[in-house]
Amino acid sequence: MESYSSYITSTVNETFLGVNDREEGTITGDDIPITIQLEYCGAGLKSFGDAYRGVHGYASLVVCLFGSIANILNLIVLTRREMINPTNIILTGLALADLLNMMEYVPYAIYMTYFKHEKTYGWAMFVLMHSNFSQVCHTISIWLNVTLAVWRYIIVAMPIKSKTVCTMQRAKYAIALGYIIVPIICIPNYLTYAVREIPRKETTSGSGSRERKYIVNLSDRANNHPVLMTTNFWLYSVVMKLIPCAILTIVSLRLIHSLMQAKKRQNLFFANRSRASEDLSSSSGSGRGSIKSSHDMGIGSDRTTKMLLAVLLLFLFTEFPQGLLGLLSGPLGDLFFRSCYMPLADLMDFFALLNSAINFILYCAMSTKFRETFSKLFWLKEMMKFGRQRGRKISQPVSV
Repeated sequence: MESYSSYITSTVNETFLGVNDREEGTITGDDIPITIQLEYCGAGLKSFGDAYRGVHGYASLVVCLFGSIANILNLIVLTRREMINPTNIILTGLALADLLNMMEYVPYAIYMTYFKHEKTYGWAMFVLMHSNFSQVCHTISIWLNVTLAVWRYIIVAMPIKSKTVCTMQRAKYAIALGYIIVPIICIPNYLTYAVREIPRKETTSGSGSRERKYIVNLSDRANNHPVLMTTNFWLYSVVMKLIPCAILTIVSLRLIHSLMQAKKRQNLFFANRSRASEDLSSSSGSGRGSIKSSHDMGIGSDRTTKMLLAVLLLFLFTEFPQGLLGLLSGPLGDLFFRSCYMPLADLMDFFALLNSAINFILYCAMSTKFRETFSKLFWLKEMMKFGRQRGRKISQPVSV
């Protein structure tokens, strides 16, 4: 994989340090010229990438601030006594991973947007830590999304077996495994990069001392052991991206099919119960209440499944393009990576952040119990009632 050295170097330096690094002697693994012919995706995509890069920092900062608040609210609501169940435990672990990712991204976005990009050793070290930490948090999020999909499929497709399989204890084990195993799986990524001094001509600062500038680049270990770079490439593109996307696609389709089958069985069941109830009520005058309660429970389960499907499909939409483009960058080389992947890198990064922030909106829109708990917790109904009462008093005519 001859272009992979350039591939991962460009990923870190162009995504985290910006395109201006090219002009200041950034190290590249294969010393590929900066001016290349855009054969795969054309100059139009590059122009789009350059234009979006100017607003990416501001957009990402807004999304991260909103997402941090939203995920804090998710954690508060999902951990209430009345909300605790195995599925919500997994959603809580997912909200925590997204919150950590976004809170860590905020200082990076602020620096990249509002400050001059001084390539100091401290900043390069922060970029390296940012890269590793965000990779771990995002991979934990991927693991929990896959777990959530399989979990819900078992509940819908195998309702009897799910009572013994999908327990609270196993949900906690699934979260713990994600938070323990993922940092270990990401070890090749830690070993691939290091803070390196930029080789350049002798330069001096105003005080006469020699200036030293640093970037994140391939470590000596990665340069000396190409198998490490290859392992990291396949680990990122296939294991962390495409395989979870494939599992999510299969399970989501099966989940949709099972949901439709369950709906048919439910309608048939309630139709038979309704006829039996009518016969019973004609003789005794009772029997409607239990059917209505069971029907409401069925509707609630359907809403939960549809909400989780929305979460999973949104995740699939953001992860699959990134994994596919990353995978194609291996065999097609640096030319494809620079002309197709890099112009879209910031946009894909933004959508990944947006996906981590938008779950709160989905929960509010699709989960009645989440809305009720949220309203009760933050006194929304009382505040709305108080606002209406004040409105009536203001609108009433004053007699003199």
